[in-house]
Amino acid sequence: MNFTFTFDKIPEIQDIIDIYDSAVLKRPTEDKVRIAKMYENSSLVIAAWHEEKLIGVARSLTDFSYCCYLSDLAIHPEYQKHGLGKKLIELTKEKIGKECMLLLLSVPSAMEYYPKIGFEKVENGFIIKRKN
Repeated sequence: MNFTFTFDKIPEIQDIIDIYDSAVLKRPTEDKVRIAKMYENSSLVIAAWHEEKLIGVARSLTDFSYCCYLSDLAIHPEYQKHGLGKKLIELTKEKIGKECMLLLLSVPSAMEYYPKIGFEKVENGFIIKRKN
């Protein structure tokens, strides 16, 4: 299969919601305005496409100098296990540069995946959870 990637072009919000829902990525997909706001305020959006169909997305917040938070990585289930997640992370790393560290919070079901593609588990983090 041939895949293409776009940078900083925000896909249609409903297509993003469909990816999140199909990939069972817990996001406020019932709130289209909030999803749109999440993307409008992101520093880096990389989308994966098969022909004209959105099949994956990586959304990050970064200063392109010191740190990058990979907030969302979602691949449509039909296209998982084709290396798309790994490719989206590689492209993110290329865009942010070698001086920038890449950080993410994983869903429990993906805790085994990230070390396989080069992430190191850290124990020195803290969080104040959102209210909704």
